[in-house]
Parts: sequence; structure tokens; C-alpha cells
Amino acid sequence: MRTVDLTPLYRSTVGFDRMANMLDTMLSGEVQNPTYPPYNIERTGENAYRITLAVAGFAEEELSIESKDGELVIAGAKPDKTTEEGVQILHRGIAERNFERRFKLADHVKATDATLRNGLLHVELVREVPEALKPRRISIQSSAEHQSAEPALVE
Repeated sequence: MRTVDLTPLYRSTVGFDRMANMLDTMLSGEVQNPTYPPYNIERTGENAYRITLAVAGFAEEELSIESKDGELVIAGAKPDKTTEEGVQILHRGIAERNFERRFKLADHVKATDATLRNGLLHVELVREVPEALKPRRISIQSSAEHQSAEPALVE
């Protein structure tokens, strides 16, 4: 078993607590890797992503999608159903079991849309960086031209 001490990371960084906690959790083995339902994560554009889950047998009202505190939670819950009278199940190969999938979202990534088509749930995600955080170009003035204390911004 491998152990990694992240103490130096905690000592020498400021503001990376969330990332360090995620690494620490992953390395400690606390996170279980569920395999149901299977899913894909796709990049559909420069700032667009799609998560596709195979949810065959689930209706729209049996699925829920929630985005909160940088985490996307997709859950499916089937109502308890009793077998029909006179029907005996000889083999149950279709899972139809309840599930909950959690995805950590990067900063500024938001779920924008969800569709259920042919047993596949597609959740569209987009990264929207606020204008205040986008890079800006600052013009350089010569010392003779410098008359104000404010730098001139070039859009």
C-alpha cells in the first residue's frame, strides 16, 4: 500500500485547500469507485463538456440532477415495485437499482442543460469565466507620455 504525506503541500500553499483535500481523500482510499451506472465525460468545445450516463429503464421523474458547492450530483431512484401477480422472474439481468453519482466541478463550470434520450442521460456543462478574471492587456507608455497614475487598459 502506498502512502503519500501531503503535509509539505499544506505548509507551502495558500488557497489550494480544496485541491489538497481532494488529493488527500483520493490517496487515503476513502472514495469508492462505483461502476453503476457507466458514464462518459466528453469535451464538446473549448469551454463545453458533456457527461453521459447510461440510465436505461429510468424515466425522467425517477432521475434528479443537482449542482451545489462545486459538485454535480446525479441520482436515480426506482419506486419499490412488487412483481405482478402470476409473473415469476427467472433471471434478473437488468439492474434497475438506485444510484448516486458525484462529479467534482472545476471553478466556474455550471450545468446548463440535461436531456434523456434512448436510455442515455446527457448533462451539458459550460465553463463561464467572469470578465473580472479574464486576462487583460495593459499598454506600455513611455516615461514622457506617462501623465496619470492609472495604467491604460487595451480591450
